[in-house]
Amino acid sequence: MNIKKHIPNSITLLNLFCGCIAMVLVSEKDFEMAFYMVCLGIFFDFFDGFFARLFKVSGPLGLQLDSLADMVTSGVVPGYIMYFLLTNSQHEISSNPWMPFLGFIITLGSCYRLAVFNLDTRQTNSFIGLPTPANALFILSLPLVLKYSDSLFVLEFLTNQWVLLAITLFSASILNAEIPLFSLKIKKFNLKDNALQIVFLFLSFFLLIFFQYLGIPLIIIGYVLLSVVSNIFKLDEKKNR
Repeated sequence: MNIKKHIPNSITLLNLFCGCIAMVLVSEKDFEMAFYMVCLGIFFDFFDGFFARLFKVSGPLGLQLDSLADMVTSGVVPGYIMYFLLTNSQHEISSNPWMPFLGFIITLGSCYRLAVFNLDTRQTNSFIGLPTPANALFILSLPLVLKYSDSLFVLEFLTNQWVLLAITLFSASILNAEIPLFSLKIKKFNLKDNALQIVFLFLSFFLLIFFQYLGIPLIIIGYVLLSVVSNIFKLDEKKNR
């Protein structure tokens, strides 16, 4: 029995397990522990692929398991978070009790992105559209920003139902947008080929130090903006050749 071939899939299942625990924690409104469980799930999500490549046991089963686990941890959980945020928002758009369920548009967008990702051969070394783990961190950080922020503007902004619905639609859209985003994987150990990744990592470090939980959505937004700027420079370089 080849134990090595089961290690990556076992790690993937740990990702799913973390997502299940996060779901329970969200239902108990323990958003902070839910955030950390999703972070742990994303950690496992990174290393299942690492060990699959290391042991040379990559296969279609692992690919499907990975997407199914991500669907819970990075798809259902953020949709559930947005459902709670919309339920407790201060500015009601409608008295319709079904309105908060629109938060699960994030889950639908995540599901579609994961299905496309499995079929899209262009996303081997980079991403097209925001990866579901990054989107999950963005959404799960919002209740923590609300909890720890002293800014009246931030509090009013993130409890406004219009704003939350706009974030929901933006989230589902950016997941599936035809925007190339750079990968954080370092394949060549030199400054030139990894300059963008290094700048992003330093930016992320300072945003977390100075803004704490608020730094997380800023990091995700910064990731998208840096990718867009990088794409523009690459297009200019091609035109000038």
